Amino acid sequence: MELTITNASNRDDKAYVCDKMYEFNMMHFPDDLKGRYQEVNLFLKDEAGQIYGGIIGEICWNWMEIQYLFVDAACRGAGYGKKLLAEAEKLAREKRCEFMKLDTLSFQALDFYKKQGFEVYGVIENAGRHTHYYLKKDLGVFGDQ
Repeated sequence: MELTITNASNRDDKAYVCDKMYEFNMMHFPDDLKGRYQEVNLFLKDEAGQIYGGIIGEICWNWMEIQYLFVDAACRGAGYGKKLLAEAEKLAREKRCEFMKLDTLSFQALDFYKKQGFEVYGVIENAGRHTHYYLKKDLGVFGDQ
């Protein structure tokens, strides 16, 4: 058998790789963590339903990962980012997450995340000619703290 590598975009092929990786991972995680997956979608909206930002992420096994946190420029500095993160942390604790993680670039919100209790655990220099920071916030064992 000879295999080839292709760069074609195909949903079924992507689903195959993701599903197989998930199956492999499940063989190595303890039973109490299996099946612990949930999308996290928190949105900042006005009374008319207009969106001004939000958090997109996921709860996976014993952590919450924030993939995107955005607040519209006109709303920044009013505490909405802090409120969004607090709501995400509340959800993480309710779901018995032990930590939260996220990443940010040097021109984004590093100091903001540090003020919210996140600590840098990794750095990549020259990521798009910026610095890429990886941050983590411990919540305690199953968020009991």
